[in-house]
Amino acid sequence: MRSFFKIFFASLLAFFVFSLIVVFIIIGMVGSLTKKDQPGLEAKSILTIDLGKHFPEHAANTPMAAFGEDEPPTLYEVVRLIQHAKTDNNIAGIFINADGNANGYASSNEIRTAILDFKTSKKFVIAFGNVVSQNAYFVASAANKIYVNPTGTIEWLGFNVSLPFLKGTLEKLEIQPQIFYAGKFKSATEIFRTEKMTPENRLQTIEWLGDMYRYFLQQTSVARGIDTAALYQLAATAVIETPQDAVAAKLIDGVKYDDEVKAEIKKTLGIGRADKLNFISINTYNDAVNVRKVGTNKIAIIYAEGDIVDGEGSADNIGGERFRALIRKARLDDAIKAIVLRVNSGGGSALASDIIWREIQIARTEDKKPVIVSFGDVAASGGYYIACGADSIFASPNTITGSIGVFGIIPNMEAFFKNKLGITFDGVSTAPYADAGGVYKPLGEKERSLIQNSIERIYAQFKQRVATGRRKDTAYIETIAQGRVWSGEDGLRIGLVDRLGNLQDAITSAARMAKLTDYGLREYPESESWLNSLLNKKKAEPSAMIREELGEENYKLFEQMKKIKAMTGSAQARLPFEIMIK
Repeated sequence: MRSFFKIFFASLLAFFVFSLIVVFIIIGMVGSLTKKDQPGLEAKSILTIDLGKHFPEHAANTPMAAFGEDEPPTLYEVVRLIQHAKTDNNIAGIFINADGNANGYASSNEIRTAILDFKTSKKFVIAFGNVVSQNAYFVASAANKIYVNPTGTIEWLGFNVSLPFLKGTLEKLEIQPQIFYAGKFKSATEIFRTEKMTPENRLQTIEWLGDMYRYFLQQTSVARGIDTAALYQLAATAVIETPQDAVAAKLIDGVKYDDEVKAEIKKTLGIGRADKLNFISINTYNDAVNVRKVGTNKIAIIYAEGDIVDGEGSADNIGGERFRALIRKARLDDAIKAIVLRVNSGGGSALASDIIWREIQIARTEDKKPVIVSFGDVAASGGYYIACGADSIFASPNTITGSIGVFGIIPNMEAFFKNKLGITFDGVSTAPYADAGGVYKPLGEKERSLIQNSIERIYAQFKQRVATGRRKDTAYIETIAQGRVWSGEDGLRIGLVDRLGNLQDAITSAARMAKLTDYGLREYPESESWLNSLLNKKKAEPSAMIREELGEENYKLFEQMKKIKAMTGSAQARLPFEIMIK
């Protein structure tokens, strides 16, 4: 027996030592992989920006990034990299790949503004695409030259928003949506209760979409030297059918194949026909240069992107508790002198929005730290709620904002359960309303009254928060609230925002308010180590596998169903659905 235990423990010790060696080898391998060699920059390099890549507000921080997986830089990094390239002697110009655009119009506007500033260096900017969408053209129009493949396409048909309506679907399923809302423009519930847009929703959509289209035409007019009326007429008559039509209308500079565009760049750089062009992607350039601003005093940038949800949330949304902790961490840090909140959210939970709002107020009033807000593509409903009490709000002209309203949904699924699934419910309660809000039965009159009163109270509180933060009378706020959606340009006119500008403008304003001339930036949420990312169970959700199994379109429907589930049973301050502008 002694011999057995001797052999057993010796084997166990050997296994333990072997495991330790393997762990250290893996750590060493990962360490070598994560130490990305900074690529050397050659003279006459061309910075390439692929608009087909989505540039997120905040780093995705996926575990595989530690193993060298290429990830796009964030939107603000892209802007800073373009600014750096302006004075980088090794960068001769910028090449824009305009085959589609995976970024929203406000995000695209930040990239476009940075490119326009880059052009003041007298370096060239050339845009080229095979299939150029209007959103891609918006950025490409900042270039010195725009070329499209002779057999490609360029879209010039005006903007469109198409909304889905689920009333008929719910009727077929015998599900009755019991809806409560405050604000006649609160279109978030229309998808469940109507078969088409209400007159109020049609009116607001015509106005905010019209504002965005006018801005698009105005910027194109300045860039291309074409009157806005002429640009509008080109779309109204649908005369741009081919790239050659676009050349005749002066929307682009010519039709060329990829090799012809590269030949022109070689001629511009004065290099031989057989010489190789050194294209450097924005990803690679991000590895090659350091654009991080450093300093003893700090400005915190807190990125709030996605739906606003109760609890901790995840990396893909704005958890009320998690973001309260982030703001608290920033406001209690003596090195941080100001906070910039970057909002890209259509809203969500009213409770979580108020929790975040409260923490921002403490930062401003008790900790005496300036709080500046920068709006991205969308900052509406709960996204506006968390921002309304800031010292100053910046928005892009084509930001979607406002939507100051509240709604709630409790579906009556009694018929669905009984007739479709054969399920019935019965139970015992100690009081008449102990089962109030159950989805397996219709709401009674008293229950409806309780829920509607709750919605009205939250709506009144929302309006009061806005009135106090914007230093306006509540009666005036009522005239611009009621769930109505506005463009950033209109938001400035009616007092929902203070200035038109981008994230950098907001940071500059924060530095000025905090009386800082030399400062660094600290970004939140902070990046986790590769090991924590790999071991974090919350980030191990098989969303990628689900996406692959369902396909992209079905996955979007799946995500919408998750959002509908999140809406059920709680007051919501959110936009109805993801707005896609075509």
